[in-house]
Amino acid sequence: MNVSPTLLPPLLVVLPMLAGAVLVFFRGSATIQRTGLIVTTGVLLAIAVGQFFFDASRDEPFVVVFAGWDAPVGITFHVDGLSALMVLVASFVGFCGALYAAGEIGRSVWRRHYALFYLLLLAGINGAFLTGDLFNLFVWFEVMLISSFAMMILGRRKHTVEGATKYVVINMVSSFFFLAGLGVLYGKVGSLNLVDIAQRVVESENDPLILTSAALLLIAFGIKSGVFPLYFWLPASYPHTGFTTAAVFGGLLTKVGVYSLFRVFGGAFRFSSEITGELFLFCGAATMIVGVLGAASQFHVRRILSFHIVSQIGYLVFGLGLFTVGAFAAAIFYTAHHILVKTNLFFAAGLIARTGGSERLERVGGLLSREPILAVLFLIPALSLGGIPPLSGFFAKFLLLREAFREEAWVVAAIAIVVGIVTLFSMTKIWAEAFWKDSPGGESTGRPRRIQWVPVTLLAVSTVLFGLFAQPLYEVSERAAVQLFELSPAPIPSEAPAIAGHPDSSLSPPIRPRP
Repeated sequence: MNVSPTLLPPLLVVLPMLAGAVLVFFRGSATIQRTGLIVTTGVLLAIAVGQFFFDASRDEPFVVVFAGWDAPVGITFHVDGLSALMVLVASFVGFCGALYAAGEIGRSVWRRHYALFYLLLLAGINGAFLTGDLFNLFVWFEVMLISSFAMMILGRRKHTVEGATKYVVINMVSSFFFLAGLGVLYGKVGSLNLVDIAQRVVESENDPLILTSAALLLIAFGIKSGVFPLYFWLPASYPHTGFTTAAVFGGLLTKVGVYSLFRVFGGAFRFSSEITGELFLFCGAATMIVGVLGAASQFHVRRILSFHIVSQIGYLVFGLGLFTVGAFAAAIFYTAHHILVKTNLFFAAGLIARTGGSERLERVGGLLSREPILAVLFLIPALSLGGIPPLSGFFAKFLLLREAFREEAWVVAAIAIVVGIVTLFSMTKIWAEAFWKDSPGGESTGRPRRIQWVPVTLLAVSTVLFGLFAQPLYEVSERAAVQLFELSPAPIPSEAPAIAGHPDSSLSPPIRPRP
């Protein structure tokens, strides 16, 4: 049976929703819930792989149009190198998270529809990566918010509810700014389709309403991304969730915000590069600094990792601020690397807590002799996050710094180098305390289940392969950056069938390179 490639993007959203709805009827069986989640995420990963290789065989993006409603009125999915890559990495992380959850999550939580909300979260993430208009991006953000809040409170513990409350309140504020920005923008240009916006705002780029909508969207996406000074909610929320939830959140949710910054300010609002370039460079540098200093001051594993999410987001915003094709490519490469590494570090933190009896570094030790395999599996992503060759983090930082030197952004480049050194220090602090020093006598809460080792191993191997095959992977990122910078968003014909792919690029918005 041949499946049209244009059916793959809708399946990436519809399948997890349908599977989640089916699993609702098996609430009483934790086994069916676990198995259903693993099988569904495995199928999602296979679809994402097929979508990625289909996109790689094409030189131009294409658009999927739904229900016979032509753009810019109808709903569209935009498939290019960037969205295909992000969906692939997200699906891989989703599959690894399902495996880890099968060993971590208790029966009572499974019976509270954990699988349903997990799958809804993946549907929202995939929808956000694929959508071709801003209103549906807002819709997918709300799907992610609802499902992530539900995942955080399923444990019904006081500190978990407190963290979830902070999380949902600040994200509701972000949604307000997002919706306000959409209203102002629609009132001015009469469309929320990214292609339409890119073509219309060029004619009125200095209009106060256009600039106002850009500012509102920047605040909304800045909160979602955890960019300075809007990052404070993240380290206050993530350490209070389960390890599976924290890993998937830490790996993916902030990256959806960064993706939105790239898609909107690298495409639809490209005219604003002269205005936002310096702002992004400043925010990127400040985000790196506050994040890494916060991590260096902590002695709780998940708090350290949460602050490092912030610091690494700074590198991505730094790449956006440079506003060149090379910087975009480096930032895309960095994003994929960071999703894999950060997810794995949270998984490893769960294994440390289970075998060592605590996440407080002063209460755990001696794991090197007790769990040498865990020591290796933690060390790989830790060194990669610090930028040690030949792991993926070294090439990610090198590519960004190369572009910074070319653009003569000396100050931010120097900050990035220093932050990388301090990052390595804080990660070796975890190693020295949890693995190297003698055990302080804390009691282990048990050994991890065998299935929990599988995703940690898969992600560690992926990190090594990411470094060994950095050149072809960078070429993928470069191709995605070229499409984003020159062809983003993909053009939409004036007439289209109900579901069809359209490669024509003759209507692409003009290139406005950074001066």
